[in-house]
Amino acid sequence: MKAILAIAPGGTEVLQLRDIPKPELPSPHHIRVKLAAAGVNPVDTKLRAKPAYYPDKLPAILGCDGAGVVEAVGAKVARFKVGDEVFYCNGGFGDEPGSYAEFATLHEDYCAQKPARMSLQDSAAMPLVFITAWEALVKRAHLQAGQTVLIHAAAGGVGQMAVQIARHLGAHVAVTVSDEHKAEIARSLGAEKIINYKTQDFVQETLDWAGGKGADVVFDTVGGETFLKSLDAARVAGHVVSILSTAMSLADTQKARLRNLSLSFELMLTPQVMHMDEDRIRQRKILEQAAELVDAGQLSVQVSHRLPLEQAPEAHRLIEVGGMIGKIVLTM
Repeated sequence: MKAILAIAPGGTEVLQLRDIPKPELPSPHHIRVKLAAAGVNPVDTKLRAKPAYYPDKLPAILGCDGAGVVEAVGAKVARFKVGDEVFYCNGGFGDEPGSYAEFATLHEDYCAQKPARMSLQDSAAMPLVFITAWEALVKRAHLQAGQTVLIHAAAGGVGQMAVQIARHLGAHVAVTVSDEHKAEIARSLGAEKIINYKTQDFVQETLDWAGGKGADVVFDTVGGETFLKSLDAARVAGHVVSILSTAMSLADTQKARLRNLSLSFELMLTPQVMHMDEDRIRQRKILEQAAELVDAGQLSVQVSHRLPLEQAPEAHRLIEVGGMIGKIVLTM
């Protein structure tokens, strides 16, 4: 089969198209999927540049997100049959082969039936970003109906999922974007308050929108100064949740303490990195909820680029340039 291998740490040139054997089933509980597409995420570019988790296992096939058709099942597989259309987030950073390939294998417990109303290519764009946004808003911040939430970078992959999840939960949504096109995307997804962070002070705009108190929840997908300023955009005893790590000074910590803020972080890859099987199954069930929302017409994903597998280096370049709207998928 054809696959993209990251042969060494480095720039996009280390992603090379190779012919390798089709993978065998590692256990009676595994399935083999003939992939239609692989989602490309910023974490892929970071793991290409610096394979932090399994640096001794190169070359490796990157790509956590995949969607395709079940081509083979192990003797003890109970959840799937040959011909089923599935999507998943699994592998892709050294422990298991990822989805930048024509075929992939994974344990049946970590795989979900794809949405009936969504194509395989679009389904491949959804797993990591939906699980990330769901875990951040639901499990970490406990966002409730009627609450206010500020979502940063709402036109990006995670941001678009977060807006739709927040609206599904019945929350009032404010967002930050950088231009009118991104504002229209966020508005179409259900955002009530649009803040152009290039021309407006998002802290003051959020305070004005939320009756002077600040948002109940702030979801940071940017990090750095945006995260630190978000401490002022959350209400007293509010919650700030981030998907990035940002250094905090003593003054920042004291501010968060004075305002009785709850701070939390979300890395949806943790269950896979730390081999937490129950949490991986729970995340698969989150994907099943995503499929239900898609089929009910309450959730969509925007795919901005569909590139053939051999253009994986270009996909990584586009992400590293920044300013992405929606998602990129590699097609097989």
